[in-house]
Amino acid sequence: MSASLGLYVHVPFCAPAKCPYCDFYSVPFAPEVATQYADVLRAAARTYVPRLAGRRVESVYFGGGTPVLLGGTLAALLTYFKQIYPVAPDAEITVEANPGSDLAELLPVLRAAGFNRLSLGMQSACDAELAALGRRHKTADVARAVEAARKAGFANLSLDLMLATPGQTPESIRRSVAFAAAQGVEHVSAYLLKVEPGTAFAMRGQQEADTDLQADCYLAACDALEARGYAQYEISNFARPGFASRHNLRYWDCGEYLGLGPGAHGFLDGRRFHYARDLAAFLTGRPPEGDGPGGGFEEYVMLRLRLADGVEKNALRARCGANFSAFDAKTVERLENGGFLRRGAGRIALTRQGFLVSNAVIGALLFP
Repeated sequence: MSASLGLYVHVPFCAPAKCPYCDFYSVPFAPEVATQYADVLRAAARTYVPRLAGRRVESVYFGGGTPVLLGGTLAALLTYFKQIYPVAPDAEITVEANPGSDLAELLPVLRAAGFNRLSLGMQSACDAELAALGRRHKTADVARAVEAARKAGFANLSLDLMLATPGQTPESIRRSVAFAAAQGVEHVSAYLLKVEPGTAFAMRGQQEADTDLQADCYLAACDALEARGYAQYEISNFARPGFASRHNLRYWDCGEYLGLGPGAHGFLDGRRFHYARDLAAFLTGRPPEGDGPGGGFEEYVMLRLRLADGVEKNALRARCGANFSAFDAKTVERLENGGFLRRGAGRIALTRQGFLVSNAVIGALLFP
């Protein structure tokens, strides 16, 4: 068990409504419910104090939903977590925000409380594409949000970019990447649109782009980001040197973390758990549900292969007591010859073409 861990806090509120593509758990924002939620969140956090003794929280991430709807309560919550948990002085502390939110007054408060990384849900720098996604902000709002963040003292900014969205083309993706780079942000997350069951898009019959267009959009984003100095370190994440998300790297390295809030997942003491996607249940104090042991061979390989660095043989041996002979040699050779896998320097990793079909490649490697 590592001495370090992460903390994820889910803020399950959106206003005025959830975006039509979003599958994360959220409910409409109500101030009185949000106040109650913050109180229950503190109580839930206290129950983990004995289990975190002797450990160090090296990253904190407030996700949603729309965390900034809590306003100054976010600063109060972070201060409280610092009081009861051993948060490292140099911890990476992220909060998500929508560019259309009024951030000018809030961001200095958050920065003073210790937040040092801001993730903005840009999604596109083309207003027509934003409208097709049901987003309520404009491209100009993103620039204003970045300016407000810099004035508040944030030196680590990330923008989200969705790919293969309705009406999007590889050329418009290149324009969005150019806009992101022009803002000087340190990190970009670029995700292919997936129409998940139960979302408004699914209920409307919105179709995903065909696989060829998805591939074209993904590769256009990868190439454009790389050309502007953003190195790909994970399937969907790109960063300037030194700015890879430490919190998310913990997930992909099968590291442990505490998750709090409805819909949040956690991994502590070798076991995974989650809170039900049910705010009412969380407010009544319902405990999380166990998901069994985690961090085994298959899980470790699956998560590590999301990273550009892939699986390193010495780390695999130390973590799982296994080596590369656990993989079927003919399958590895077939995937390598097909351009989906690369080997070298004691590593196995996916290529960019492999990232496009990562589920199939990882499945073939683990279950030949």
